[in-house]
Amino acid sequence: MFDPRADIAPNDTRRALSLHRELDRTWRDEPGWRGFFTSVNHGTIGLRFMVTSFVFFAIGGVLAMMIRAQLATRQGAFLDVDLYNQIFTMHGSIMMFLFAIPMLEGLALWLLPKILGARDMAFPRLSALGYWCYLFGGTVIVGSLLFGLAPDDGWFMYTPLSDRTHSPGVNADVWLLGVTFVEISAMAAAVEITVTILRCRAAHMPLTRMPLMGWYLLGTAVMMLVGFPPLILGSILLEVQRAFDWPFFDVARGGDPLLWQHLFWLFGHPEVYIIFLPAAGALSTIIPIMARTTILGYGAIVAAIAGLVFLSFGLWVHHMFTVGIPHMALAFFSAASALVAVPTAVQVFAWIGTMWDGKVSFRLPMLYVMGFFITFVMGGLTGVMLAMVPFNWQAHDTAFVTAHLHYVLVGGFVFPMLAAVSYWMPLICGRWRVRGLGESAFWLILIGFHGTFFLMHLTGLLGMPRRIAVYPNNPEWEWLNLISSIFGMIMSAGFALFAFDVIMQWMFGRRSRRNPWRAPTLDWAMPLPAPSYNFASLPGPRQADASALLPLARGEGLLPGAPRGFRETLVVEAGTGRPDHVAVLATSTWLPLLTSAAIGSFFAAMLVGLYWLAPLGMVLTLIAAWKWGAIMGTDRDHAPAAVAPGLTLPLHWQTRNTLARTGAIALLLADGTLYAALLFGVGFLSVVAPAWPAPPSTLVSLPVIAAAALALAAMALGLLASHRAEAQRSHASGAAWAGLGLAAALVALVALAVVGLGLDDPRRHARDALRGAILGFAVFHGVIAAMLALRSLRDAQTGRLSEVRRGAAPIWQMFQAFWLTTTAVSVALIAAQEVL
Repeated sequence: MFDPRADIAPNDTRRALSLHRELDRTWRDEPGWRGFFTSVNHGTIGLRFMVTSFVFFAIGGVLAMMIRAQLATRQGAFLDVDLYNQIFTMHGSIMMFLFAIPMLEGLALWLLPKILGARDMAFPRLSALGYWCYLFGGTVIVGSLLFGLAPDDGWFMYTPLSDRTHSPGVNADVWLLGVTFVEISAMAAAVEITVTILRCRAAHMPLTRMPLMGWYLLGTAVMMLVGFPPLILGSILLEVQRAFDWPFFDVARGGDPLLWQHLFWLFGHPEVYIIFLPAAGALSTIIPIMARTTILGYGAIVAAIAGLVFLSFGLWVHHMFTVGIPHMALAFFSAASALVAVPTAVQVFAWIGTMWDGKVSFRLPMLYVMGFFITFVMGGLTGVMLAMVPFNWQAHDTAFVTAHLHYVLVGGFVFPMLAAVSYWMPLICGRWRVRGLGESAFWLILIGFHGTFFLMHLTGLLGMPRRIAVYPNNPEWEWLNLISSIFGMIMSAGFALFAFDVIMQWMFGRRSRRNPWRAPTLDWAMPLPAPSYNFASLPGPRQADASALLPLARGEGLLPGAPRGFRETLVVEAGTGRPDHVAVLATSTWLPLLTSAAIGSFFAAMLVGLYWLAPLGMVLTLIAAWKWGAIMGTDRDHAPAAVAPGLTLPLHWQTRNTLARTGAIALLLADGTLYAALLFGVGFLSVVAPAWPAPPSTLVSLPVIAAAALALAAMALGLLASHRAEAQRSHASGAAWAGLGLAAALVALVALAVVGLGLDDPRRHARDALRGAILGFAVFHGVIAAMLALRSLRDAQTGRLSEVRRGAAPIWQMFQAFWLTTTAVSVALIAAQEVL
């Protein structure tokens, strides 16, 4: 339990206790089982993410050992082929989608406010929604194994293997719908992380002085916002093809299986760096602490992060060298694949230079750091080998690639995450570990890993392909596979011992002293374990390190306590860190759980084939979304918050540049990326797919043209109404303009429905299916715009829209402009297709 009196002089004890009780009453979770379901606190949600991801990691590890048991002998009598296909598909899917990404989400949610000097993340309910979507989606994916319905087409679900013809059961649907459900969690985390880093830092902490972990997580979040939408789009298109026979990937009707590969790897290769960057952030945090010095080359590392973020999106064809793309493209993507090693090397040399400059203490976190260096550098070298097209042609889809992948992912993510857990466990549980267990686990993991996967390079060079269950005619592979399997069991024992060590530390470890690593960072400027509110008062301009513990506990920072009973945190300008306003954050609520259940009902209806029930799930989701908006505003004025003596700031209801507005910008970045991926699909199939040009279209008719023009005009009118509703914020005029905007949105939706009636049968050709997808995109955003217009109308009617309160109008403006722009581009594209 937290003792606010520890290390504080007696004359300050009363003040510290008062602040603690005040803040704990406001920020703690509800007691009992209600608190489990209603918590939105970043510490609670972050720990849940990490614990749940480790549970899935254990399941994935058991599946991996089943694979190794199968491959230990040539005949592979342990599993039949069908079950083996499910197990290797589930192993890859669990490790990529249910462990790696959620683990970094959990670390970011738990750690970011602590290192940035905030009390919570920007959108606590969004964090909770992400967790429930992750838990429900992951449970469905893993649970499918128990019923023999697990996906069995590989974790990358290549078409046509995964289409309805070649995979007629629900196995592929489990992957497509389950992963898409889980990706809601990833997108929520990306928005949350981006806004928190940009807007919820300590006062006067500019980006140029932000901890490196913040830069790493900002790069990760931006990559997630841009990298995940292509996968989401691909999953939607493939599921629509399986459910309704729209031929996006059917060669005979104008589709192309390569479109799936492009969409998947537009996500898949940046995914490697999405996983690596948070792990590198942990390394950049831990190494200087263990070396008792400061990080070498702060600016160079930030530049390297930016370089990785940029270059990672130019590498996706790295995985498609053997599909027959032009030689010029091969040369370009090969060069880009080699060039990405440069920013990675900058970071590695900065870490080595930091250790060289300091005096390294080889405690348990540092042992895992050394395991990272040994493993990741080897994986990087084989990555450069695979970037060379001639070698890639020889090694493609062999065990060599499997070995490379595991060297990069385990070396670049798992070892740093084990170091991070070892480093931050005292802050999580307030206890010190049991001596000896952690070191034993490290050596078992390190030796077991290299014994397992180094030999797989050799089996790959001997020609062993990936994803095979038996190899009766290849005795030269057997002894290598047997040794790999033996070392795999050793590695598994090491991970089990690591888990046991963490549990022993949590339950039986001795109480840890404050800041046991003597770190100068803000995350250690708080009691152990960290309280629910993090800081009794928020760090000021010269309180950005661990030395601020006592002043902050005495309330000598900014925004001390919770005198009004609100969950308040400071919001700053994105670049300079100058204090801007105070955000009142959400308290414990059932809403995230209920919303995730509503979203899940839609996916469940699609999964079991009850497509007529899916609209009900969408309606339930819209009702839940409406409820989110209904409890966000206020119908009365509040006095400015006393941030410090002589400094008062408005609450977020009285300002325009709110966290919600920044979050909407981040969300629209992801939304725009998804739309760009859809346009890429149109262009790719139009140019590359063999069954083009498409059959003659009946789309050009006077009613359809008139309906399209009416839709665009109504959207433009709605955009004008959204601007005027915010500009004239009195009750009457605001309501009138919001009502006009709502009417315009409804007219536009009706006009789009008329256009839809004029479309050719989407099952006829991929061009017609793409037009249906584009129209569906427009209708979906029209529903959002209509809801925001209705929300603004209700704000005006209930007093939430006034001279000092803007309600939902600023968000409505942005979505209305996005809807108009994308629909205009879509109409122009379809018109150009007709002309050409």
